[in-house]
Amino acid sequence: MKERGAISVVCSRFNEEVASRLLASCLRTLEAGGIPRSKLRVVRVPGSWEIPWAVQEEALSGRCRAVIALGAIVQGETPQNRHLSSAVFEALQDVSLKTRVPVLLGVITVGNLRQAMARTRGSLDRGREAAESAIEMLRFGAPDRG
Repeated sequence: MKERGAISVVCSRFNEEVASRLLASCLRTLEAGGIPRSKLRVVRVPGSWEIPWAVQEEALSGRCRAVIALGAIVQGETPQNRHLSSAVFEALQDVSLKTRVPVLLGVITVGNLRQAMARTRGSLDRGREAAESAIEMLRFGAPDRG
């Protein structure tokens, strides 16, 4: 059964410690913002590369009014992180524009694990920030497709 007005959260399992912290703060913020747990759907995917596909499936499902994308792309020894983040960000924007379902960006790109962890707490908490943006977009008028 499709839940009317749900929010989907697509979260990568790669860089698990960081991703789990982003997810936890995102869910806490949504619930504190008045979104009941019964209206939240969490989808876990292997890595950031898979996030846009899952976000698109959620946006096309008709069950959600917004989709939040969470993950962490950490620089390695090669420039692959730049190509990956660029492709992921562009694909997420494309999904949002084509489906007319707001896609909120909580995928972080950082130089190292220390920077990633810093973005999971306090004023830099990107999980919280993505959830707050989703709530704002719902107030703005994201269509109820349920």
